[in-house]
Amino acid sequence: MITSITNETPLAMLTVGQFMELVKANTATETETQIAESEKVFVYGLRGIRKLFNVSHATAQRYKDTIIKDAVMQQGRKIITDADLALELFNSKGRRD
Repeated sequence: MITSITNETPLAMLTVGQFMELVKANTATETETQIAESEKVFVYGLRGIRKLFNVSHATAQRYKDTIIKDAVMQQGRKIITDADLALELFNSKGRRD
C-alpha cells in the first residue's frame, strides 16, 4: 500500500480516490488562474472606444492617441483596448488638469 504519492509513483499504483484528489488539486489552481485572466475586459477598435466613453469618432481617435495610449495595443489595423485601464487612465488624467 502506497502512503505517499511522489512524481515517481506509477499511475497504476494509485487508488481511484488518490487519483481523484490529484485531479481536483491540479484543476483547482488552473481554474482560479483562468478566472483571474477572464475578468479582464477588452474593447475592440475605435467603435469600442466610442461606446466605452460615449464620444464621437474623432474624439475616440484623440483619446486613443493621447489619454488612454498606455491601455491601447495596436498592430496594423487591429486595435485592442483594456477597458479597465483605459477608464483608470481617463479618470486620473481628468484629476490632473
